[in-house]
Amino acid sequence: MTTPFPFTAVVGQDDLRLALLLNAVSPAVGGVLVRGEKGTAKSTAVRALSALLPEVAVVPGCRFSCDPAAPDPSCPDGPHEAGTGGRRPARMVELPVGASEDRLVGALDIERALAEGVKAFEPGLLADAHRGILYVDEVNLLHDHLVDLLLDAAAMGASYVEREGVSVRHAARFLLVGTMNPEEGELRPQLLDRFGLTVEVAASREPDQRVEVVRRRLAYDDDPAAFAARWADEEASVRQRIVAARELLPSVRLGDGALRQIAATCAAFEVDGMRADIVMARTATALAAWAGRTEVLAEDVRQAALLALPHRRRRNPFDAPGLDEDKLDETLEEFGGPEDDDPGPDRGPGGGGGQPNPDSGPQGDDTGARPEAGEGGEPQASGAGSGEQSAVRAAEPFRTKALSVPGIGEGAAGRRSRARTEHGRTTGARRPRGALTKLHLAATVLAAAPHQRARGRSGRGLVVRRDDLRQATREGREGNLVLFVVDASGSMAARQRMSAVKGAVLSLLLDAYQRRDKVGLVTFRGAAGEVVLPPTSSVDAAAARLESLPTGGRTPLAAGLLKAHEVLRIERLRDPARRALVVVVTDGRATGGPEPVALAGRAARLFAAEGVASVVVDCESGPVRLGLAGQLAGELSGTAVTLDELRADSIAGLVRDVQGTSRRAA
Repeated sequence: MTTPFPFTAVVGQDDLRLALLLNAVSPAVGGVLVRGEKGTAKSTAVRALSALLPEVAVVPGCRFSCDPAAPDPSCPDGPHEAGTGGRRPARMVELPVGASEDRLVGALDIERALAEGVKAFEPGLLADAHRGILYVDEVNLLHDHLVDLLLDAAAMGASYVEREGVSVRHAARFLLVGTMNPEEGELRPQLLDRFGLTVEVAASREPDQRVEVVRRRLAYDDDPAAFAARWADEEASVRQRIVAARELLPSVRLGDGALRQIAATCAAFEVDGMRADIVMARTATALAAWAGRTEVLAEDVRQAALLALPHRRRRNPFDAPGLDEDKLDETLEEFGGPEDDDPGPDRGPGGGGGQPNPDSGPQGDDTGARPEAGEGGEPQASGAGSGEQSAVRAAEPFRTKALSVPGIGEGAAGRRSRARTEHGRTTGARRPRGALTKLHLAATVLAAAPHQRARGRSGRGLVVRRDDLRQATREGREGNLVLFVVDASGSMAARQRMSAVKGAVLSLLLDAYQRRDKVGLVTFRGAAGEVVLPPTSSVDAAAARLESLPTGGRTPLAAGLLKAHEVLRIERLRDPARRALVVVVTDGRATGGPEPVALAGRAARLFAAEGVASVVVDCESGPVRLGLAGQLAGELSGTAVTLDELRADSIAGLVRDVQGTSRRAA
């Protein structure tokens, strides 16, 4: 068995360690979401936590970890009689991003259920994680159908597996811990709110601390067992402190003054719903217990707000998480109770409610947030043409029409284009390839019915064999690669059109975020096209690059299209199943070099020849219109829409499918 890196040996990351320890003291806090750049010990700290958790009492032989003092009456391995049982270490179960639904919730043998009338159930990861930790690395990349199952289990404390009228239920209460790199995309708001606490982590910029990180990591890699032995005393001390805090927790008093501060803070930051108030109350109580106190102080409420509110106050996907600490302090001072003036008893071994070392920086710092356009001088861009103008702010985003790729794909689950998926409406049946997952009952009965006499059927039951089983084929939605090709030349700066253009692209980016697409950004101006953002799941990264985009120079339309074609070629090798939607944002003009219009036409026909779905957002304005964007759309075998027609509430229609034949259309 691999020796885990000791929790107490993690250098720095005070907020991360504190949030994990508070959940160890009080699992009711609701878990932790750890956001940060790669290589910041996120996974290391989470995996190390499981070694500090107290052992759990379980019913011997129960695959669902029932508590012998209060066994689950609906346990599939039950019923169990209350009494003494064995003990085992708390588990940390990892959920792979690419896991199947059966791996998460468990698998029910449909063939035996139909033919023999028995419930043969193999538990999944939710059963393994019951009364332990469920850890999801790169949780923001988790497929939507798995997110839905996690939401259901977290809300109900139980997992349900239902297949054609046969159902199994078991308890599934776990501490949900997720890590993510925001550069790879954001998390769905529904799942984001399920995490009790969130912390932002970043690598230290202090040379001495970085040296210590490297020194400890090298020592651990050389001899994990010896390194762990050096930290055994510290690990035992923290483990004992967790046990003591758990025992003290029921005695901690949350006074009316602290409750007023919690309610006022949540109201001041306009968080949705009441979950934030409840999580803050539980966190403040856990902080007091961790510090060895029986009274919640104002500093506990402040620390609880810094951990529980940053991810709940976001108003759109492009808002950076964080809190205005000055506003927080003003609110706490305004609604502070009389007991806040009392320094209180000894603060215990944690001191100060277990607040992190001030050297680690304030919680909720916006370091790494996207810069606002115009801050710190004009943005610099390579390949700028003559007459370059500084970046302008995007106009207010709006709800756009639904643009989709024609045909039926087989890409990653999403919400844009039609696709064959494991989830969605049933469209037919086929023989199963491998294990049966979605039974088509009517097709199975029709396949078995003609053979009943030959099989010697004598009773009421249907004699079903393996060859009779039929898998349901389903149609749902997939996510696409939405590649934006944006004209940033001088002609787009005329009449201040660039603000409206950026607003339109930002609106389409919001739509891509909601539909779980990958996005990429190619711009063209001056003498060349440039890949500003390679295809990524981080829609907010695309929004940040768009915000700082300057304009100027000639219009090398052909160069921009060829650059986009190269991006698609490379991405097709990486992910052949993901279909692309190219969105060209331009007025259709082409200048610079010999025969620029003819070159642009030839480049556009490359997309048409490969059946790439495309749409041209026509940015031409003024009383005299040349219609060049419409001609470009014709060369692409795509569709042209104006900025006004792009709005969902325009009179041009509710949904516009991109014209053209997809290369992988059914």
